[in-house]
Amino acid sequence: HWYSCDGPLVSSLPQSSFRSSSQLSNSHGPGFAKVNRRDGAGGWAPVESNKYQWLEVDLGERTEITAVATQGRYGSSDWVSSFLLMFSDTGRNWKQYRQEDSIGAFTGNSNADSVVQFKLQQPVFARFLRLLPLDWNPNGRIGLRLEAYGCPYKSDVASFDGSGCLLYRFSPNPTPIRTAKDSISLKFKTLQNSGTLIHTEGQHDRSLTLELHKGTLLLHLRKGTVLITSHTVVSLGSLLDDLHWHHVAIERVSGHVNFTVDKSTQQIQVPAELSPFEINEISFGGVQCHGTQMVLSRRNFHGCLENLLWNEVNVNDLAKQRQKGNVTFTCAEPVSVPVTFAGAQSFLQLPGAALHLQFRTWNRAGLLLTFDLQQQVGSLWLYLSETRVRLQIHKAGRILLDVVTGFGLNDGQWHSVDLTARRGRLTITVDKEESSTAHASPSFPVVSGNNLFFGGCPDSKNNQECRNPFNVFQGCMRHIRVDNNAVDLIKVQQMLIGNYSDLQIDMCGIIDRCSPSHCEHGGRCTQSWSTFHCNCSNTGYSGATCHSSVYEQSCEVYKHKGNTTGLYYIDVDGSGLIKPQLIYCNMTDKTWMVIQHNNTELTKLKASSGINQHLAYFNYSADVEQLGAIITQAEHCEQEVFYHCRKSRLLNTPDGSPFTWWVGRTDEPQTYWGGAVPGSQQCGCGLQGNCIDSDHYCNCDADRKEWAADSGLLIHKENLPVRWVVVGDIQRPESEAAYRVSPLRCHGDKNFWNAAFFNKETSYLHFPTFHGELSADISFLFKTTASSGVFLENLGIKDFIRVELSSPMEVVFSFDVGNGPFEVRVETGGMALNDDRWHRVRAERNVKEASLCVDSFPGTTQKAPADGHIHLQLNSQLFVGGTASRMKGFLGCIRSLQLNGRTLDLEERAKITPGVSPGCPGHCSSYGHLCQNQARCVERYNGFSCDCGLSAYAGPFCQREVSAYFKPGTSVQYTFKEPYELTRNTSTQSQSSSIYSDLTLRGENVSFSFRTTQSPALLLYICSYYREYLAVLLNRNGKKQRDEKIQNTYAEVFRTSIRNLANGQLHRVSIRRISETVSVQVIYFVTINVTYSHSKQRHTQQLQCIRKVFRPLDFFNILLHYKSGELDPEIARLNSLGFSGCLSVVQFNSITPLKAALLYPNTSPVIVTGPLAESTCGSSSPANTYPAETTHPLSDHSGTVGTGEPIVNAIKSDSALIGGVIAVVIFVILSALAVMVRFLYRRKETFHSQEPKSIKPEADSPEYPFHSEPTSQNVLSENQKEYFI
Repeated sequence: HWYSCDGPLVSSLPQSSFRSSSQLSNSHGPGFAKVNRRDGAGGWAPVESNKYQWLEVDLGERTEITAVATQGRYGSSDWVSSFLLMFSDTGRNWKQYRQEDSIGAFTGNSNADSVVQFKLQQPVFARFLRLLPLDWNPNGRIGLRLEAYGCPYKSDVASFDGSGCLLYRFSPNPTPIRTAKDSISLKFKTLQNSGTLIHTEGQHDRSLTLELHKGTLLLHLRKGTVLITSHTVVSLGSLLDDLHWHHVAIERVSGHVNFTVDKSTQQIQVPAELSPFEINEISFGGVQCHGTQMVLSRRNFHGCLENLLWNEVNVNDLAKQRQKGNVTFTCAEPVSVPVTFAGAQSFLQLPGAALHLQFRTWNRAGLLLTFDLQQQVGSLWLYLSETRVRLQIHKAGRILLDVVTGFGLNDGQWHSVDLTARRGRLTITVDKEESSTAHASPSFPVVSGNNLFFGGCPDSKNNQECRNPFNVFQGCMRHIRVDNNAVDLIKVQQMLIGNYSDLQIDMCGIIDRCSPSHCEHGGRCTQSWSTFHCNCSNTGYSGATCHSSVYEQSCEVYKHKGNTTGLYYIDVDGSGLIKPQLIYCNMTDKTWMVIQHNNTELTKLKASSGINQHLAYFNYSADVEQLGAIITQAEHCEQEVFYHCRKSRLLNTPDGSPFTWWVGRTDEPQTYWGGAVPGSQQCGCGLQGNCIDSDHYCNCDADRKEWAADSGLLIHKENLPVRWVVVGDIQRPESEAAYRVSPLRCHGDKNFWNAAFFNKETSYLHFPTFHGELSADISFLFKTTASSGVFLENLGIKDFIRVELSSPMEVVFSFDVGNGPFEVRVETGGMALNDDRWHRVRAERNVKEASLCVDSFPGTTQKAPADGHIHLQLNSQLFVGGTASRMKGFLGCIRSLQLNGRTLDLEERAKITPGVSPGCPGHCSSYGHLCQNQARCVERYNGFSCDCGLSAYAGPFCQREVSAYFKPGTSVQYTFKEPYELTRNTSTQSQSSSIYSDLTLRGENVSFSFRTTQSPALLLYICSYYREYLAVLLNRNGKKQRDEKIQNTYAEVFRTSIRNLANGQLHRVSIRRISETVSVQVIYFVTINVTYSHSKQRHTQQLQCIRKVFRPLDFFNILLHYKSGELDPEIARLNSLGFSGCLSVVQFNSITPLKAALLYPNTSPVIVTGPLAESTCGSSSPANTYPAETTHPLSDHSGTVGTGEPIVNAIKSDSALIGGVIAVVIFVILSALAVMVRFLYRRKETFHSQEPKSIKPEADSPEYPFHSEPTSQNVLSENQKEYFI
């Protein structure tokens, strides 16, 4: 208000304006209940102090009330400590005032003298006020003095009986003036749940209709009369047929409409065909005033309208002269006395027989009525069961009659039930509809006894007249008729008839807890009388209000949970408004997010008459908002563009206007091409100075007849992605061009690694106030060695929110929203959190509950009070790593701190804050377990990486099997780098023995996997320089056999009787020797250990072990192809058969020859003969149902200058690339034999050899995995494979 509206309203009223439920004496009457007055006994006091007492004030006319104040009775120990506030226009049909739409109770006095005043959050417009005491001084009684504050309220009303309407017509204007803003506002009240409030007619058959339908307002925007070409409808509000005033405003601002009902506002984007909207006339109360029957129109409004405003002009008086039907200008309200059944003890007892009633509820079940039948026939129960009305008659535990009718009766609408029994016929009718009528013809008379019980039964152990085996009814009833007479519920309230308990008479206290809905992100709200529930199915969010996303915010986060390449839902802002999006995560050395669009193929253009430009739009799999968030969050983004040309210029360099340009998310034309910088009007070759014509900055600008190309990466994030491309120089007869825009690729997550290190307890970072009034979620990672500390804190006047480490084994989430301090704790069960490892904390608070999760420990959830404060009101700065008092500060690292999906930039703030440093190293202690198969975790500033140098596996976590499928005709030879060159003749053998004496091995680890259906077959052959060998082969029936030949003697080591191994399934073999003990392990079927001794022979599990001289192995080379003439005759025979099958993850100590040949053939000492390609045949998964791990090369079609015409569709999309990689299934190492590995064996006089000294290459070198020291004795344990989706 521009004027004050806080004047006292009660102090000047006469005593006749006060009423009460009772009074202790004349001097305790309600007329003495004025604040700071000592008249009479010093205030009002009732006869009895119970919850059925009330004090009422009549203000004389409708008044705007902004505050109330209470005081105890003067000079006594009588006061009210809590109360309810009700208001009404007529002194009937009361409505309860609620704070924050949830809190009904006001806190009153704590003594008899002090005045407690409450400023109402929303003013009340009413004539009558009623105060209902809830609690009072237990050592006294109810005593009260009252004051209200406010100001007069101007009210112009019109009453409609369902047949009339008012019309306001604008003066004709040949050139209508379009205003930037138009508004319509009014208030209405009604008992009918349907009717048209407003209808407007505009130019070009445009119309706007405001319609009440089942207690909800619908706003219709239409174009057309009989044939509607456009129709937009929006709903808002609920339970608006309660005979109380409701405010409505419709405001047009430019291209949208703001639609407001009471305190809820919804913004509507007006379709182009409905804008602009010039109104010619407005009718209130119906559509008939226009003289035309509108399509989709409903019945006219029945009720009262108040203060009808068009652009702040009151149109009541202007419209009176154009009224139709019965319209009056006073509000005549029908008398309706509802009753509320609010609790478990609620019931209403009335005498009588046949009945009619109306009810409304949200509950699916509850007792409506029960009574005993005369002549002890049994008991009748009329109740709601699964939203239907059911009638049952029981006697002695048997069901004599069971009738069901109606459906969906828990929708909050008023529903009527009629129960009649005439001439042996029982009838139940719901909503007076024939389709909801059920009949029964019992063989006994259905006549009620002395009493009817509604809603429940009296709480009495001796009560034999009323029994309720069902739920109590929670809802409202009205229009109760017994013996065809209306029941006067006011007399019931005065205890003149019947009996009742825990009822609210003359009011319906139903609340729509789903309007407005607290369910976020499209969650579907359902409710009961006392609470609501959010169904989060198919939303991508979880929690009591569907607030928290179930998806991670980037591919980087998925990777650090152990996931591998594939399609994942990404929610870039967590609990924010941006929806999750399915995105391809390519997890190679970097974690790439790949966002596809609708045209990744090469598009060819030829000259066409009349076409000067070609325009191409690119629709991405993510929307504009999602793309913007992804690009902003990423460390680097890129998009490759290609332009192939023949007589088609690109940018028309050096001085001409560009023929071709592209537009990114800034909607500004970009005149540079891939490889160049913004604003340069150049291509990549111009920046590098290697264009085919030095006079131009693009190859295509040379305008040659031969095919040329310009391509490169666009890497400036502010312009990405490419949304559309305009190609211009294609109109000349000889002009030809082709273009391609690759998918958008981004890697890195600035938010995930954003961290700060707090090295003083008094240090902290401060940020703006956290706004999480109704929903607040906090997530972060921390690591520390301290035993306690506050992670973050934000304070208000009374409210606060805090997350802290209270002890090494407990995290506490605490807050106060006005209901007192609330704590949620998670204990780790003895596992310390101050172990200097990363731990994740997730805390959430909403209107229903608060929850806290720490790592994977069991989370804790606590329910919020049913009718408590729900708004978290903070006003100070947010402190991170400490508190405003600088006490209990946190020592350690906090990372990826997010509040309601928004990441706080800890690093940037830490740069300017003493005692806090940006970043926090040491990630391998937490994530090192993700590096599998002997991989080494390498620290990085932002994260870590897995070094697969000592592993036979590859991939971001060294978990991908490096496999090959063998065919005859292909061979691979791996040769170790030799410190001395040796010739392989007899004369040098003795020399080599001395040269390599220091390479003697005291133990070996040999492992590989195989898959084959061939037998017999040689799987592995290890041969020394002296022709000593170790062979692993499959015999004719597919059983594995290991042979040794040492010092020219043949020894059969073992044969297994296990099931056939040549069954096409994958098997893993590990052979380990330590000194004189050899163990052989076949993973999947059986594990067999073999022990050698000098003095005896041992037999175990059908295994024959024969001890021969077994000298330590000398190390020379591994040869995967051997001339048969040099082999043992038996091995040579198997060699001639060849091998067809799969070998995978071949490793000898730290040497991985198969990996070297496949992944680094150009930089490793390998010789490959015949075709060789990597295969997935070594995967142990039954089927690869997810995308393969794939690298997206940027140079498949580099666009280098050439004379060849580009091949359309030659540049495939990422999906095609993935499929191609999966399709590669053949990968070969040997030609004539399965696997032959040759070692030099040489026995030394002592096992204490001198290890060779060598220079270790850099870890990043491709040779690093294959040039490790050969004496390495890494022991391979059984490989546990993991597959991540």
